[in-house]
Amino acid sequence: MTVGLLLVSLLTFVELNCENLFDCRHDSLRADTEFLPEAPRHWTASRYWRKLDNIGRAILSCGEDSTDCYIPDLVALCEVENDTVLRDLTKRSLLRNARYGYVMTDSPDDRGIDVALLYHEFSFAPITHASLRVAPVRGMRPTRDILYVAGRVITDDTLHIFVVHAPSRRGGERATRRHRLAVAGRLCEAIDSVRTVQPGASIIVAGDFNDYAADSALAYIGRHGMVNVTARARGSHGAKATYRYDGKWGSLDHVFLSGSLMPRFEWSRVNDLPFLTEPDATYGGVKPRRTYVGYRYRRDGYSDHLPLVVRLRLR
Repeated sequence: MTVGLLLVSLLTFVELNCENLFDCRHDSLRADTEFLPEAPRHWTASRYWRKLDNIGRAILSCGEDSTDCYIPDLVALCEVENDTVLRDLTKRSLLRNARYGYVMTDSPDDRGIDVALLYHEFSFAPITHASLRVAPVRGMRPTRDILYVAGRVITDDTLHIFVVHAPSRRGGERATRRHRLAVAGRLCEAIDSVRTVQPGASIIVAGDFNDYAADSALAYIGRHGMVNVTARARGSHGAKATYRYDGKWGSLDHVFLSGSLMPRFEWSRVNDLPFLTEPDATYGGVKPRRTYVGYRYRRDGYSDHLPLVVRLRLR
């Protein structure tokens, strides 16, 4: 088999929390004033465009390995503000020649952040998509919708993708646990609906769950026949997970595959190429190179999360 045919038989899936990918214009219906030029963060047009290029570079680097260089086929994104941001990212940033299309949610989240799926038009053809609303439970603010996208890959098989950004732990893990369980419940209802129509469906679930692999919400998803293939994903340059807090590595980001896809699973890893990290002066080792430390802006920052990369074999 030639290298070209080999690449066609593979699918590369990326998940990335972009860390506040806002434009610099005010939406009167959303609490986005933190990311405006006149706000304390001084989120200007030049900083916005720099952030877009940095996110684009992070995505493209997920297609680099020791033997080849390719464009990731599917990219699940969290913390993106609106359609303007996605259009600028795919059509006017470093990704402008990558031929990505996208679909995204329009959620009731107070800050106006959403989730999205980028797809390479050669690798994936969307058939349908929906924004799945999560009914708040007691004490829970409106949260991000779950993005559902179904489409065909090059083998003409249908792939069902869910992108999730669960509520944060602000207020304490225990106090907010039921919020993330509500998201997991809504997600599993949708998974069950897909399987009712198509038993043995090929399903990918990805996103920032604000929970670690052993936590209740993720265990619930696992009991619905989904396998967390990134629970032990590591980087090759010092990252032991996608996120680091107070010197401890842990992955809040996860990718699940249905049992029907597991025979096609090749590997998963954290993309921790050196330009995406920086030395951790306090605890040693490295940490993600984020855009802001407090209110201090760094032009060479990317995100406080590192990308997850999953490789599947289609044939």
